[in-house]
Amino acid sequence: MMPKQTTDVDRLVGLRITALRKARGLSQTALGTAVGVTFQQVQKYEKGQNRVGAGRLREIARLLEVPVSAFFEEGDGAAAQEQTEVFGFLRAHGAVDLLRAFASIEDDQMRREVLAIVRSAARLGRKKEPEVLDA
Repeated sequence: MMPKQTTDVDRLVGLRITALRKARGLSQTALGTAVGVTFQQVQKYEKGQNRVGAGRLREIARLLEVPVSAFFEEGDGAAAQEQTEVFGFLRAHGAVDLLRAFASIEDDQMRREVLAIVRSAARLGRKKEPEVLDA
């Protein structure tokens, strides 16, 4: 009998647990305590090393206030691609903190100005890439 192996779906579920947990401002310890596992087990779920059972995934979804379907790709169309892209962005270091801070700005004009600053910083970052010199 072969041992169970994790799959790409297990890794996808783990990545989404991570993004949603961080978006809620929960630590691995807090999530683990709430669903009855250790923070080490949460780490294994998030890395896709261990599978999350159906009942536990349902409990995690309830705690994170999302439907269970949020942990899976839905369909093959543009909506599924967009959802995958959004979760990819949320994995970037500091992305959740930036989004949380941005959402807390109540003034619409201030939000537009902050967005303009971030876009300018992104353009400047791309321009700083080293140039290739001809030998």
